[in-house]
Amino acid sequence: MSKQTQNLKGQRFREALEESGLTGAQLARILDLENDQNITNWKARGVPAYMVGDVALTLVVEREWLEGKDAPMRTASTERHPPRPENGSPLYVLELMSPWDSGTPLDADEVELRLYKEVEVLSGPGKTPRMEVQEVTGPKLRFSRATMHSCGVDPSNAVFAINQSSSNHPLILADATVGIDTGMTRIVDGEMYAIDHDGHFRINFLQRTTTGIKLKSFNSAEFADEEYEFEQIMAQRFVILGRIFWWSSIRSLTAPPLI
Repeated sequence: MSKQTQNLKGQRFREALEESGLTGAQLARILDLENDQNITNWKARGVPAYMVGDVALTLVVEREWLEGKDAPMRTASTERHPPRPENGSPLYVLELMSPWDSGTPLDADEVELRLYKEVEVLSGPGKTPRMEVQEVTGPKLRFSRATMHSCGVDPSNAVFAINQSSSNHPLILADATVGIDTGMTRIVDGEMYAIDHDGHFRINFLQRTTTGIKLKSFNSAEFADEEYEFEQIMAQRFVILGRIFWWSSIRSLTAPPLI
């Protein structure tokens, strides 16, 4: 690679990082890098090929642009900034919501997320039913590609599920819908993950320990921390489904008071 190309890639990385509002240390943590020295190197030489896809998704820029190619920094699917106001008009305007149902065609910026849930299955004739977390055919959730790009999520890796627990109340309410990035299963300490724990769907903050992992709940007053060693993780069918990148709750008029 020529020195000129390295300089261009480094310059574009610095520009994307500055616009993102992230510090180098924060980006290193999101990407699960051992330290932020990589970020310092990238500012000078550009992002290496094996990381450029993840970095482009996280910083919400086009991969080809970040690679120093003749391409726009962002396109319609990655554009994050609203247009500048003209003639003194307000920057943000409240608009009516657009209702839709299962028969409404997807917009160009939308994708359909698949539903994951606990399902009771039989292992064979005469066997005791057991639970598994698996994709369920039928229900879908419409979601914006731009929103996923801003979260660093590849739309092909996004699924959704329904939270049935109060372990993270009031951060995530029971029956809330959560978005899961199945492409992000490596543990970043302090991030929240969806977990298949012996067939049961769980949402917890994860933290690595010297002998395994620790599970933490936002509702720590009612749900104590749990620690599992590597042998227990293997024995209990413990699978990290992905990182929680979004959640939403619907509040009915008959719901009990929150406080």
